[in-house]
Formats: sequence, structure tokens, C-alpha cells
Amino acid sequence: MASMMTVRGLRGMIQGGVSPKDYSAVTGVGIQDARKILDRLEQSRIGRSVGDTYHFEQGDRLRAAIMMLENGTASLDEVAGEMDWRDFEGLAGEILASRNFAVMKNLRFKKPAVEIDVVGIRMGVAMLVDCKHWRRTAPSAVSDAVSKQIERTRRYVAETPGAVAAPVIVTLHQHETEFVGNVPIVPIAGFSSFVDEFHGHLDRMRTIMGGDGAPPAGAAHT
Repeated sequence: MASMMTVRGLRGMIQGGVSPKDYSAVTGVGIQDARKILDRLEQSRIGRSVGDTYHFEQGDRLRAAIMMLENGTASLDEVAGEMDWRDFEGLAGEILASRNFAVMKNLRFKKPAVEIDVVGIRMGVAMLVDCKHWRRTAPSAVSDAVSKQIERTRRYVAETPGAVAAPVIVTLHQHETEFVGNVPIVPIAGFSSFVDEFHGHLDRMRTIMGGDGAPPAGAAHT
């Protein structure tokens, strides 16, 4: 796949089903090459074929983009230009669900209006994920995003009796996890590993609990 698929090929990964002919028309590659690309994506567990149609889900384009970055066939800026917030949310939610987290997406509260991209709950702790479509960003913007996610987490806890929650930001732009104000900024390429070790990270993370909540052992809470 890496030697054949270009960044433009990401545009052909259409949810709801795409044929090799459709993929060819969108991406500009020949129909035979389109079929080979789609077959190789499926072999990499990205999408699935039903007859002559290939079906993709939220997060599949981002998963393919991460493969291209790892293989050196696309730059970060090229890939970021093809992504949107749905790609991040879909993949983040899928990763959490695969690790036995109960998952909610686009959780909304009213008056004042607050929306949380993805919530994953396991072992009594909620991970509240804000998916940022950043290519590069200034430290001040990161600090502002952290502050806003902390406030969203406070709102979630206020609206959810007994909740214990930790704010997390997931982005494309960096190579490894860093902590800003005890809030992890996690590259989407490393999110699977982060989720696997989430409860072990709690002693470094900012956690917020409601009046009836009990902090997880070792957690830094407010």
C-alpha cells in the first residue's frame, strides 16, 4: 500500500461504500491500481469488502494516514490537510471500545452549552478526550486547550453524580505524550498505548471528582 497510495488516495476512503471505479474517479489512479490499493488496505485491517464494494468507518482514514507517516510516504502537513475532527473522534472511540471502555461521543450539556468529543469509562474512571486537528500550534494555544478541557471535565463531574474524570487531549502534531498542567497531550499514533496504560498514568494526571466520588488510588485529584 505504501508504495502506491498517495495522500490524495485518502479522499477515496468514503464511508458507506466505494467501488474501485468510484475510488479511481476520486483519486485519479487507474481502476486496477485502485483495486490493489483497496485490497491492501483491507489486508491491513482498514476497511472491509462486500462484493465489489469496500466499506470504511470513522477513523479508517486516520489509521491509513498514520501508516503513511510511519512509512515515510507522506508528510505531517500533507496528511493533516486531509483529516477532520470526525476522523480523530472515530478512531479514539474505537480504540477505547477495543480496550473495554464504555464509550460516548459528542456528549452535550446545555446552559451553558458544553460538548465533549469522546468519553471512555472503565474501572470507575472517565477519560474525557478532546480531539484537536492541529498541525503545529503555539504553547499558548496548548495551554488554552488544556484549560478548556479541564473546565469541560469539571462540568461533566458536576452533571454526573459520583464521577471521577481525567481530561485528555489527542492530536496529530507531536511524536510523544507530554503533560501540560498534569493533562496529557497524546499523539493519535500513540493513543492505543496510552489507553493500555491509562490507569497506571493516573498518579501523574489531573483527575476531578464529584462530591460522592472516590479518587482512584494514587491519582492527583482536584
